[in-house]
Amino acid sequence: MRHLRLPVKLTRLGMVAENAVRCFWPLWTTLFLTLAPLMMGWQDLVPLSVLWGFVSVAAVALIVAFLWGWRQFRKPTMAEALARVDAAMPGRPIAAVADVQAIGATDPASIAVWQAHVARMAERTKLARAVEPDLRVADRDPYGIRFVAVLFFVTALLFGSFLRVATVGDIVTGPSAAMASGPVWEGWVEPPAYTGRPSLYLNDIPAGPLRVPVGSKVTLRVYGETGGLSLTENISGSEQEGTRLGDGQEQFEIVYSGNLVLDGPSGRRWMVTAVADQPPFVALNGPVTADAMGEMSQPFTASDDYGIESGTATIALDIAAVNRVYGLARDPDPIPDLVLDLPMPFTGNRAEFDAFLVENLSEHPLANLPVTLQLAVTDAAGQTASTEPEPLILPGRRFFQPFARAVIEQRRDLMWSRDNARRAGQVLRAISHRPEDIFTSETMYLRLRTIIRQMDNMAVVGMDENGQAEIVEALWDLAIQLEDGRLADARERLRRAQERLSEAMRNGASDAEIAELMQELREATDDYMRMLAEQSEPGDGTDQPGGGEGMELSMNDLQAMMDRIEELMQEGRMAEAQALMEELNALMENMRVTQGEGGDGPQSPGQQSMQDLADTLRDQQDLSDEAFRDLQDRFNDGQSGQQEGQQGQDGQQGQEGQQGQQDGQDGQGSGGQPDENGQGGTAGQGSLTDRQQALRQELQRQRGNLPNLPGETGDTARQSLDRAEGAMEGAEDALRDGNLAEAIDRQAEALDALRNGMRELGQALAEAQTGEQGQNGEQGEAAGRAVPGQRDPLGRDMGTTGQMGTDQNLLGGTDTNRRAAELLDEIRRRSAEQDRPEVERDYLRRLLGQF
Repeated sequence: MRHLRLPVKLTRLGMVAENAVRCFWPLWTTLFLTLAPLMMGWQDLVPLSVLWGFVSVAAVALIVAFLWGWRQFRKPTMAEALARVDAAMPGRPIAAVADVQAIGATDPASIAVWQAHVARMAERTKLARAVEPDLRVADRDPYGIRFVAVLFFVTALLFGSFLRVATVGDIVTGPSAAMASGPVWEGWVEPPAYTGRPSLYLNDIPAGPLRVPVGSKVTLRVYGETGGLSLTENISGSEQEGTRLGDGQEQFEIVYSGNLVLDGPSGRRWMVTAVADQPPFVALNGPVTADAMGEMSQPFTASDDYGIESGTATIALDIAAVNRVYGLARDPDPIPDLVLDLPMPFTGNRAEFDAFLVENLSEHPLANLPVTLQLAVTDAAGQTASTEPEPLILPGRRFFQPFARAVIEQRRDLMWSRDNARRAGQVLRAISHRPEDIFTSETMYLRLRTIIRQMDNMAVVGMDENGQAEIVEALWDLAIQLEDGRLADARERLRRAQERLSEAMRNGASDAEIAELMQELREATDDYMRMLAEQSEPGDGTDQPGGGEGMELSMNDLQAMMDRIEELMQEGRMAEAQALMEELNALMENMRVTQGEGGDGPQSPGQQSMQDLADTLRDQQDLSDEAFRDLQDRFNDGQSGQQEGQQGQDGQQGQEGQQGQQDGQDGQGSGGQPDENGQGGTAGQGSLTDRQQALRQELQRQRGNLPNLPGETGDTARQSLDRAEGAMEGAEDALRDGNLAEAIDRQAEALDALRNGMRELGQALAEAQTGEQGQNGEQGEAAGRAVPGQRDPLGRDMGTTGQMGTDQNLLGGTDTNRRAAELLDEIRRRSAEQDRPEVERDYLRRLLGQF
């Protein structure tokens, strides 16, 4: 059967390989373990005796492994290969074909059956295939030593060389014929790695002066007879005088300047100069600066001969410079020094660089207090250098809102000493006794009351570090909310921005603070103008188009005025800037945004959508406030005694707050969203859920009635309203589960999404209107010309330039100096009249202060 020859031969070769692996795996394992260290050059690092021992042990191990493998190895026969192929097939067909019929050899029927069986087995032998050898030796090597050997050998192939193995012969057998005449030496000087300098090959350096860094390592290697060379040196700290060098190597480190001498054949003498590593240097480049948000920037310079490794800035309290009054009169709690890492260049040379330490430490206990700043740098050699402690006031965020500034002051006192908890609570309670004059949101007042109660409780039982950290964080959040404001009314935010800018004028704010406050004023003005456009109603016919009581004031005019105010403030002309600010305030007070053509036409679909969304936003805000009050009442159930004691202090404020809440409920019952039963909301939690569901359904209806606004802005508006509806649904589920805290969070998300949607919708409507005006051609040009009889908010006829102001001569030829004196006299007379409102008299006094 010729078809069996190839499978049997291949199987036999596999059996040979299998037997060889099983017998000789200790041989190649020992060989790999021997070659790996020699290829890596370990023979150059160990003494000669150790190398002799290693070579001897390796040679014996290799001979033993070879002899053991040779004795175990047996070449398989062809019959064994044929039997393995036969055993791999079902029914062993090869053996069946070779069998002879033992029973029924004379029976024709039996013979026919046997021949059929043999023919079937012969056909099956055609399926014979070579059997794969079993090369696994895990049963003979349970610890996997062969894998360790392969790993060592592969590593040596990657990082070593076969050429290094040849040096073993020279080391073991002794010097070559070329060395018979005397010893041969090699030497290297390796500077410290941080210097970045290359190694020096002493054989290439002539005798004479040699400059190397301190800490450099000298390596001398001698080949040949012992005693042929002697070493004399006084640079390592352990002087060697005529030390005989044997076959091997000598190493030492350069510490001092001195001589390095090799006496003998081809010896040399070097005058070594050990160059010491200079200490690093660091200095402040200028005074510390800070922006309006309290982010400090301290310039500094650092240098080193080989590069700066790291640096720190240590900020410590300067207790002697603190003005120990009010809350700072107590002994402070331990305030650890603040250690900051100095910024280092990521790329480039660190030998000399200038950088800025930029940090915002407004929330740190040392903010706005006298401190000392000390910089320190370290080089790679471990040497350090530092600056003298620099006294300064640690910059922190500046607060312009008076009550926010008071809250930050009490927060500072509480961080100064936990014993100030009672005093801080009393101060906060005293300055907030008339909350209607301070807070624009009931939520902020309730947060303050909660903080005060927590401080009072901790003052009685003792305040720990965790309680202090909680109160400090709450006071910071409250101050930020008071300063920046999440003001529901855009007009209140505009007024706050104007007051802060006016106060900055009086306090001499920096250019950075002025720029930030002007940006805040611009944003508040934009929000106010947009809010007026959203909430304006059609005229009822009582205002005539030419009556002078209304006008359309473009944002370009307002922007021009604000740019002029900023320019005057930067030039230091504060009086003129304040006068222009008062004029801007007057414009904003008298401004009225009209709608449609003349203000008496019907609302467009876009305007109606804006009005509906504004109503939904207002109702959602009211619902969120009421949910917060319910959460506050639930929190205060266990403290009814304290509430009754505080009602006498609150006085009329509590009655006003209750009356305002009743008014809000009445307004919700009459003009708010109805619940599922068509009735107004009640104070119960079920009513809150129903009202939230009604608001969500109303928003869903409004989304379906939105005008078709193409473009990216319109898509963004729809996505924001989708998110608002989803947040409302989450708030509804939380209210149904009784989780008021989660409901308030979802309501806040809904409010933010509604505001974003209204902003994007208003922008989309404006873009659509601009496109329509651009298509009107001459109608747009006619609309841009002055309208006869149209007046600005101060009653002046509009000019023909399209800008704010007038072309007419208001004085009409009257002497300007005499008219100015008459106006000043009239202002003084009115400011002295006690029956005039305090707001008007305050305005007149500020006006007189400018002139």
